Amino acid sequence: MQIKTLFKMLTLAVAVQMPAMAFAAEACDRSCLEGFVDRYLDAVIANTPAAVPIAANAKFTEDGQRLLVGDGLWNTMKAKGKYRLFVTDVPAGQVAFVGTIEEDNRDPAKGTAALIGLRLKVENKTITQIEQIVVRDEKAAANVEKAGSPRPAFLKEVPAASRMSRADLIKTANKYFTGMQNNDGKGDYPFADDCNRFENGGLTTNAPTPAGQTRPDPHTSTSYSAQWSCMEQFKSGLLHFVHRIRDRRFVAVDEERGLVFAFGFFDHTGGDTRTFQVPDGRTVTSGPVQPWTWQLAELFKVEGGKLHEIEAILQRGPYGMNAGWSTWEQGMSDQMRDVTRE
Repeated sequence: MQIKTLFKMLTLAVAVQMPAMAFAAEACDRSCLEGFVDRYLDAVIANTPAAVPIAANAKFTEDGQRLLVGDGLWNTMKAKGKYRLFVTDVPAGQVAFVGTIEEDNRDPAKGTAALIGLRLKVENKTITQIEQIVVRDEKAAANVEKAGSPRPAFLKEVPAASRMSRADLIKTANKYFTGMQNNDGKGDYPFADDCNRFENGGLTTNAPTPAGQTRPDPHTSTSYSAQWSCMEQFKSGLLHFVHRIRDRRFVAVDEERGLVFAFGFFDHTGGDTRTFQVPDGRTVTSGPVQPWTWQLAELFKVEGGKLHEIEAILQRGPYGMNAGWSTWEQGMSDQMRDVTRE
């Protein structure tokens, strides 16, 4: 009896461990996760969900709306573009992506350029979550496509001895959001001297001063300038009209390359929030007059505790819109969330 009982216990222990062992065997490395992005986009182009392994209960959102897999962009995408920027989070089984795509055009021989911000969660080599925003701005897409490839800093590995922890990478990136929302010119702004920001393919920092013009003075201007550095813009206090930065969902972290990918919303509330005091004591009125929201995907290159590169794709949405991945309370909160472990 003792031998039989021992045999049963060993058999049960092996059976319990088998699912975990199988999962480990099916884990995705960097190449695997990035390959899933291509497989997914190819399936979207073909409008054939069965062409890529997607869980039967997979959750899919596009531009904050819950849709059935096979709807939305699946009906209109016709090609992938050249620009491809990944934030690959192997420990979390998540991969985030910003790239150029083409959709249908009235002329069947042509395509309409667009941008996509995409997140896939992959478990046991099966997609279980799909989140995407599609920025349908042809000029922006053309700007990004013209770049051809990401700036070198996004692809460069950080030396192993200098790598920051996942928590510190997110904490540093979140200082950007907090510094903009509370923009009084006196915050903790972790910008490196070489920091640059691109939005929808356009340079929004350190832009050349046009011929015949004078570079705006941060101490006398009433609105921030793309000709200023990252630090100058924040120290000017002139970004204060961005009233709230909420639903700060950090969805992918690549510790090897020092990359952080976040989805979020910038609220322009209008009204009294447009009038504020800048660091030198002047009272300024600036920013959008009506309430509306930017929906965005934003990437950060973080090294040595500093922000070196920032890249965002964004589109205007209804004021107060939600991503479809948070409770209402979470969606309206300005607190950061590391959702890679959720």
